[in-house]
Amino acid sequence: MVIRLVLLLVLMTGVARAESLRLVVPDGQPVVGEMIPLTVRGEYTRQITLEKLSFPNSEDYDWMQLSRDQWRDEQIEGRSVRVFERRIALFPRHAGALAIGPVAHHLTVVGANNLREPLVVTAPPVTLPVAPFPDAGAPLSARSLTIEDELSAKPGELRDGETLVRRVTLKAEGTLPHLLPARPLLREPWLISFVAPERREMQPTPDGPVTTVSWEWHLRPKTGEPGVLPAVSIPWFDTAARQMRTAEMPAIPFGYSSFGGNRSGTERLPAAQVGLAWFATGMGLMAGLAFALIGLSPSRRADMLRAIRRLSPIDPTRRALVRAARTGALLDIRRAAETYLRRRRSLGLPVSGRETAQLDEQLYGRNAATSSVTAKVELEAMFRHG
Repeated sequence: MVIRLVLLLVLMTGVARAESLRLVVPDGQPVVGEMIPLTVRGEYTRQITLEKLSFPNSEDYDWMQLSRDQWRDEQIEGRSVRVFERRIALFPRHAGALAIGPVAHHLTVVGANNLREPLVVTAPPVTLPVAPFPDAGAPLSARSLTIEDELSAKPGELRDGETLVRRVTLKAEGTLPHLLPARPLLREPWLISFVAPERREMQPTPDGPVTTVSWEWHLRPKTGEPGVLPAVSIPWFDTAARQMRTAEMPAIPFGYSSFGGNRSGTERLPAAQVGLAWFATGMGLMAGLAFALIGLSPSRRADMLRAIRRLSPIDPTRRALVRAARTGALLDIRRAAETYLRRRRSLGLPVSGRETAQLDEQLYGRNAATSSVTAKVELEAMFRHG
């Protein structure tokens, strides 16, 4: 009787610890393009001689293996179990329900009389909700993103005929090379520009890929007249802080240092002429603005237009943000807010970087399900911080 009970206990334990495979995914709601760390975990009690696991490809995601497969022994429920783990980084391409799996592990195990026999253990599929990327542009999600901007000389004090070499390196942790943005266009009417081939590189690490893209421009002014290369903004989603951020290639002054010495006339007008010029400008601003712009060089025309936009009370992006707030749709508000803030940054208007913090927490935070932010509160926060 005792022997039968022992045998029954052994059989029940064996059934309870049958070979198993499952997909382990983190909690939360990732956005499009965000790295999802995924683990394929198998727990086996039989002796394994050969194994092969292939992770399935899909039109809905990109993926890469983060490290070598791990095999180790663990004590689970009082028994020694052979544990298999494979770590995967997965990058969703679309918003919505993301299906992963099933995943099959093809094993060869030792059976009765030491004979080899095949065994297939399958992990059932899992489904994750993926949120839309919170900006209208191409999705770029990363743990961190930095820009390194190198100039071969002082761009505003070039020697006559000198060419400026500008090298920009964008480095992002937790994303793939093809998800980094395309090379920005540096084009101005007064500028001659040549580009070198870009370089995209990826370094796998246990925490995810570290990707860099390098751009190089050879720039030379056509006439030497001073100008300004405008800043280039790159919006990206910070997966650690769960909010949108903006990296920036800064604006740089551009021109030959000899241009100032070759200008005719004096450096400064007499006070009477300055007063008369201000009076004429104020009186004829509305009627003669178009004619004044025609007489300027392209670079100065661009600078004046930028200054006018800064001073103008008309802001179409602000009106679009107010319209989006009236709908109450938080995702529409987020997209309109990014357009509004991008305009302010391009014009040099103050931006704190915290305008959309509450909204990002509502949409993408870890406690998004329990958070409640109204459109009115978000709008007031953005206008207060901006």
